[in-house]
Amino acid sequence: MRKLNVAMIGGGFMGKAHSIAYAGMPMFFWPAPAIPHRMTVVDINEQMAKTAADRYGFENYSSDWRRVVEDPNIDIIDIVTPNDSHAEIAIAAAKAGKHIICEKPLARTAAESKLMLDAVKEAGVKHMVAFNYRRTPAIALAKKYIEEGAIGKILNFRGTYLQDWSADPNSPLSWRFKKDIAGSGALGDIATHVIDMARYLVGDITEVMATTQTWIKERPVQSGGVDKLGTVKASGDVQKAPVDVDDEVSTFLRFETGAVGSIEATRNAWGRNNFITFEIHGETGSIYFNYENRDELQVCFSSDPGDRRGFRTVYTGPAHPYGEALWPIPALGIGYTETKIVEAHDFISSIVNDTEVSPNFYDGYRIAVISDAILESARTEKWTKSI
Repeated sequence: MRKLNVAMIGGGFMGKAHSIAYAGMPMFFWPAPAIPHRMTVVDINEQMAKTAADRYGFENYSSDWRRVVEDPNIDIIDIVTPNDSHAEIAIAAAKAGKHIICEKPLARTAAESKLMLDAVKEAGVKHMVAFNYRRTPAIALAKKYIEEGAIGKILNFRGTYLQDWSADPNSPLSWRFKKDIAGSGALGDIATHVIDMARYLVGDITEVMATTQTWIKERPVQSGGVDKLGTVKASGDVQKAPVDVDDEVSTFLRFETGAVGSIEATRNAWGRNNFITFEIHGETGSIYFNYENRDELQVCFSSDPGDRRGFRTVYTGPAHPYGEALWPIPALGIGYTETKIVEAHDFISSIVNDTEVSPNFYDGYRIAVISDAILESARTEKWTKSI
């Protein structure tokens, strides 16, 4: 069976998720399209890189991503670094003829994303941006229902992504709170996932009307380079520095299909952990999804008799998207890792079969354009074109 050598740039939390996906993909999808071989992992210094290699099962390690990108034995470059390095690494990897999967958001701005898109198009390599939540079987099932016309023409999309990991002002100032590294705050970090779902399920977004807010203006300076996502709290007399990105974003949407909608995202919602939801209303039915109950899809069809009409629960399993490859009975439990396994399978399949995969760098670029429009709308307090 064909083997594809993977070099992963970055050894943090997302590196763990991607490594598990490469290890698990052939176990779930057999025969696998190819075997992803964890060849080299890169981190900011030799010791951290060695630790990542030992922990994640990579054959080699390095602290020099440029040398690894040029390695002729590498087939795939996997970018799991902070946002400010995505463009430089991806452009170099494309020029070296490598296939590329990059964590979201694709880059800090639409301009950077466009450079990445141009590079992969010129090189003719496969490319993917890792909006993995859309590979949750229930979300793929919602897509199937919509494409079959089960809820008719879509009228409205309402989405949320609510978290509380940064609601505590003593959470440290990680790179996610710095505009020069992250590009934006809750918008780029979490709202982009819901923007991707909206585009996947409803269609592209043409215009936005948004507001943003920074609730916590400064945070304790973080010691060390590891992003703890608010799990470590500062105490006592500590140095603080300004936060210059958004904590919260709300936006109205207009879709090119004529549908309307809204998205709300915040990292300051006490009691909400990973509360990704959407509700879609069509002319003949509705669909509701909550990621914290990710084996379930709530559906209502207007064709049901009046005395039985209402939301019903469909538990995803073997009869649904990706079902044959995952677990043998419905509601056994789909997790974050499984969405990454499906993501790895679809990306590697695109390489082996020479097909396009979605979301790719074009999708990442479009989401960046929409995100830039949201920030501009919040600044001007006006409807802003996003296409």
